[in-house]
Amino acid sequence: MDIGKGISTGVEPGGSVSPGGAGGRDGGAGGRDGSTAPPGRPASASPIEFRLDPASGVPTYLQLVQQVEHALRLGYLKPGDQLPKVRDVVATLAINPNTVLKAYKELETKGLAVGRPGQGTFVEATLSQVALPELAALRKALLGWLATAGAAGLDEDGMVALFTSALRDFRNRRGGRPDRGGTTGGQTEGVA
Repeated sequence: MDIGKGISTGVEPGGSVSPGGAGGRDGGAGGRDGSTAPPGRPASASPIEFRLDPASGVPTYLQLVQQVEHALRLGYLKPGDQLPKVRDVVATLAINPNTVLKAYKELETKGLAVGRPGQGTFVEATLSQVALPELAALRKALLGWLATAGAAGLDEDGMVALFTSALRDFRNRRGGRPDRGGTTGGQTEGVA
């Protein structure tokens, strides 16, 4: 999600998951229903585009999966929307087609997408979402927090570390469930 520019999940508030940070939902799936695509977008355009963060340490296929999951959670994608065609992702990101296929297969395994021979890959299900008014208020509050953190001298990595640490503490206090790092409630560690 492009919250405060540059955090590497790639989801744009307007609905696109974009390498350049611009764009928005085009109302249709760009030609899937016979409509004409907006200027500068191919007829087979998807509501999202992907971007990669080579410094993240996250495998490329998982970055694509995570971006689709985030777009679903934020309501930027909905069932029936077409994901970008493999050849378009390959051309845009200069990655191996097998990487995109692996990501789409993972989404199919999770029940979030379905491949239709000769047509492409389409969103099949959605994930839990926050209602739009609440999402806008949360985004505004988070942008304020990011501005405060930046003014305090934190760079992007410092902001991510602080947020991750606070999220872990929140999760632990909420139910003592183990987090991904294996700690349980009451066993909080320092900064992520």
